[in-house]
Formats: sequence, C-alpha cells, structure tokens
Amino acid sequence: MSISNDLYPNASTSLQRKESGVPIVRKGLHVESYNDFDPLRHVIVGIADNQHIPEACPASNEKIPAGSPMRGGKAGRRTQESIDIANECLNDFAKLLEARNIIVDRPGAVDWHERIITPDFTISSGFGVMPPRDCLLTMGKTMLMAPMSFRSRYFEYLAYVDLLREYFESDPNCLIEQAPRPRLSDESFRMDYVAAYEFLSDEETMERSLRKEYSTKETDILFDAADVMRLGKDVFVQHGLTTNLAGIHWLKRKYEAQGYRIHTLSFEDNHPIHIDATFCPLRPGLMLLNPNRPLFKGQREIFEKNDWEIVEAVKPSWENPPALCYSSTWLSMNTLILDHKTVCVEATETAQMEQFDKLGFDVIPVAMRDAYAFGGGLHCATADVWREGTCEDYFPNQFS
Repeated sequence: MSISNDLYPNASTSLQRKESGVPIVRKGLHVESYNDFDPLRHVIVGIADNQHIPEACPASNEKIPAGSPMRGGKAGRRTQESIDIANECLNDFAKLLEARNIIVDRPGAVDWHERIITPDFTISSGFGVMPPRDCLLTMGKTMLMAPMSFRSRYFEYLAYVDLLREYFESDPNCLIEQAPRPRLSDESFRMDYVAAYEFLSDEETMERSLRKEYSTKETDILFDAADVMRLGKDVFVQHGLTTNLAGIHWLKRKYEAQGYRIHTLSFEDNHPIHIDATFCPLRPGLMLLNPNRPLFKGQREIFEKNDWEIVEAVKPSWENPPALCYSSTWLSMNTLILDHKTVCVEATETAQMEQFDKLGFDVIPVAMRDAYAFGGGLHCATADVWREGTCEDYFPNQFS
C-alpha cells in the first residue's frame, strides 16, 4: 500500500488530483521512446529508500553468488547507512540530469517491509525501486509494466502506478499497459535446478545455460523489461533466467501486430540475466558487447548485414562487485546514453571511460558504485519516459 513517511524521503510526492480523483495534467508532458540513444528528455530515476534484501526464491537463487551471505540468513532491511549512501549517488545523478534540462521523476513510496503473501507463494518482503529499468518498458508511446519472475518484486509496479496515471492523463497519446500477471508458484520453476545450483561447477552451469535450461519453466508468461533491447522497428529480447520463451512469444504477438520485429538473442553466459550489461546499443550503427558473453552462433548476422559495428567492452576496473550485490563487475558497461555523442559512465570505470572517449563520446563520470547493490548501474537505475526521435528502421536486411 502506498505510504508517505520518513522512510521515503526521496519518493515522488502524492499526485495533485481533482475532486473526482483524476490527476491534474502536467502541461507539456510527453511519453515516447524507441531506443536507448536518441536525445533523452524525461526519465525516471530510482530511489534506495527502505530497500530490503528478501529471502532467496527460485528465480533469485541463480542471481545470488553461491558464497554470498544473501543466500543464507541475511534477509531484512538494508542498513540505513548503506541506504543513505546509495541515495546520495542516485540523487546526485538526478540533479546532474536535471542540470542538463532533462525532466526527472522518482518512484512512489510503497512499504517493502511487509511479508508478501499470495495464494501461490509467500516471501519475507518486497525488494525496492532502485532499478526502474527492470519493471518498466517504454515502447513508442506505450509504457508497459513487466511480469517479473522474482517473488519479492511481485508488487513492485505499485511504486509507479501514480506516475503512470499522471502520464496517461497528461499525454493524450500515451497508453499504460500491464503484461499478464504471473502466479510464481513452485510450478513456475524447475525446483531441482535451483537446488542443484550451489553444487555445480562453472563448467556445469555453463553447459546448462548453453542448452537453454533455466530456472524458469514455461508455466507463466515472464520477462523483465531489462531483457528487452529496443532499436526502432527491431526489438531484441534475451532468453535467460528472468525471461522465458512464453514471455518472448507474448511480446512477439503483441508488438509485431504494431509493426515491430521481435528477435530472440542468447549469449554464452552462465547466468543470463538482463541484456544491458551484455549487449548495449551506443548510437546508430554501433554496439558494445561483453567479451565474456559472446552471442550464439549466427546471431551477429543481422548486425553485420546492416553494417553495424560490434565493439568488445574493455575489462572492468574492479575484480569483484560491492558487498551484498546481485550484479557482476560488468556493470562497467551499464551506462546511460544521453544522446548520440554523450554518455554517463560510472566514475571509477576509467578504462571504460577511455574507450568511450576513443569512440567519439563526451563522457560524464557519475558516482554510482555505492548504489550497485541496490539493483544495478546507471542504465538499471533509470527508465525512459521520452527520447526525441522517431521509430527508425535500422535493420532493413533481416536474418536469413
């Protein structure tokens, strides 16, 4: 239930509404985005307020390193000190974007402390809303709430309901949608797969991944928005631990009827979760690829046939992620593109900044490492509302 108290100092304020309950229009508000590199004009930046480490669930087990204390009895609210430090990063990032005349909104306040109970499962708490990119997918003039596979994130969309209602009222062309809600019962997962994870070698987990055997079954329609890479008329979706084939089929059926072309991508990755630290568009004609996670054979074809250059990312500056972090060190390539010439990069990733400089970008260093544990990097911490530009056809030459 939405709340407002001292635990949520960075959350968006309550909507101004008419007596009927209809939100008051924000004049000039515009919802539209087709890619990750056209000029950014309006964005949602996450918050770390009251974030929790929930109990592990069948979906999240694969994202938690085998030796991490999060796999055992670490469930509970993150320390206030860590929350404050993460919020300092996120708030400074929001101010930087606003200084560049980009409109910034923040998620609403939802109590993540309460145990989640549904007819199909129960879990210790919610998660938080540092990474809106996982939950929200902007496809043209539509904003879609994704059917995520982590039980702790089942009600995460509630933090965005008021904002989305305001967008819908303010932009007459905006449509707000929600994908089918999953049940996330034990039948939704390969429970034996989850149980075996701690006892398998890296080679064995890679073998399972190469066979496309993941913890999620096809019982529910599941995808995280961060597994979707938008490139105009062509949309590339990663099949992995957080997005199943049913989710990709749903996206294909929904959006191909609107003129998009939906493609499935897979990578040689032990734990394929979210495409935005694996394969990232930088500007028209240029992609950044994680060298440790190559594309499956044949999947480079569409990029090569359309003269896109694929550059391998440089090695991250850090050997290990921060404590109590779900993500890998490859958040170094989880950047936010502001336009075709400008990129925000985490401030300690000096080699990555140098690579972008050589690629012709103006680089803006942003301190975000102290917020990594709350859900990811600079791209994860944002969700597009409006980028200038139209739906371009970057891939007239399709797969054979």
